[in-house]
Amino acid sequence: MASPVGAAIAQNPDASGVLLNIHPLDGAYTVLQSDSGKVFMISATGGDYAITLPVAADLQEGWHCKFVVLEDTPSNVTTIAAGSAIIDFVMKDPGGDASNSSAGTAKSNLIIGETCTQGDVINLMTDGVTYYAEGLSGINDAFTTS
Repeated sequence: MASPVGAAIAQNPDASGVLLNIHPLDGAYTVLQSDSGKVFMISATGGDYAITLPVAADLQEGWHCKFVVLEDTPSNVTTIAAGSAIIDFVMKDPGGDASNSSAGTAKSNLIIGETCTQGDVINLMTDGVTYYAEGLSGINDAFTTS
């Protein structure tokens, strides 16, 4: 069976370079080196779960992905886990503050909380040493760190 992306490209061959690689998640997942450029659509209907990132040193400089919240007020928590304190995170929310940014102290986990709203997003990239993340949310303190 052809994938939806493959079918879209077959209908419009000029679209192959502009379509995003969407990957739905609703349970634990270990991110791969080959996942660079993917957009992960996050649901948490089955319970709390973790998304485990690869070791940054194993990735090529410029590796990146995006996490988009797929449901309004998820029923559970999703943790994006780096395994060690190597995520520098900056976020903005409707309060105009950056209260949950890492503020110069790298973190191990980015937490997508139950108060998130559909469309909240975290962009993540690495230079092969550290992860850098930016978060935008429509809800105050919907993303946290640990």
